[in-house]
Amino acid sequence: MGIFSRFSDIINANINTMLDKAEDPKKLVRLLIQEMEETLVELRANAAKHIAERKTLEASLAKAKNNVTDWAAKAELALSKGREDLARSALVQKQQSAEQVNALEEELVRYNEALATTDADASRLEQKMVEARTRQQSLLARKQQAQTRLKVKKQLNSNKVEDALIRFEHFEKKIEALESEVESYELGGKDAQSVEAQFKQMEREESIDNELAQLKQKMAS
Repeated sequence: MGIFSRFSDIINANINTMLDKAEDPKKLVRLLIQEMEETLVELRANAAKHIAERKTLEASLAKAKNNVTDWAAKAELALSKGREDLARSALVQKQQSAEQVNALEEELVRYNEALATTDADASRLEQKMVEARTRQQSLLARKQQAQTRLKVKKQLNSNKVEDALIRFEHFEKKIEALESEVESYELGGKDAQSVEAQFKQMEREESIDNELAQLKQKMAS
C-alpha cells in the first residue's frame, strides 16, 4: 500500500503543508508522486472500461429503440389484417422494449456522469502531480545549493586556506627578492657599459686628432 490509502486523500492533500511537516521531504515527495502515478493509471483503466461498457450500452439502447419502432409497426400491421389479438401482443412487446429503452437511458446517464467525474478527477490529480514535481525540483535545487555552500564554508573555515595564503606570501617574497637581484645586475651592467663607451669615444677622438694633424702638416709642406 502506498502512502495514501484513498484517492480522495491525494486530491485533498495540501502538498506544501505535508512537505513542511515531513521529516524527510525528499522521500515523501517521491512516494507521493509514485502513488499519484499509480492512482492515475487506475483511473484511466477504469475510464477505458467504462467507455467500452458505454459503447455496449449505446448499442443495446439503439437496438431497444428499433424494437419499439418495429413492434409498433407490427401492431399496426396485425390490426390492419383484423388480428387484434396479435396486435395486442405486439403492443405488449413494444411496451417492454420502451421500458428497456428508459432503463438503458438512465444507465447511460449514470455512465456519462461517472466518466465525467473520472475525467475531472484525473485532471485534478495531474495538477497535483505537477505541483509535487515542482516541489521535488525545488527541493533538489535547494539541497544542491546547500551542499555547495556548506563545502565553501568548510573551506573558508579550514586552516588549509590560511596555510596556503601564508605559503603564497612567502613564495611571493622570494620572487620579489629574485627580481631585485636581477635589477641590481642590470644596473651594474649599465654602468660598466657606460665607462667602456666613454673610453671608445676618447680613442676615436684621439685618432681623428692625429689624422687631422697629419693632414695639416702635409698641406703646409
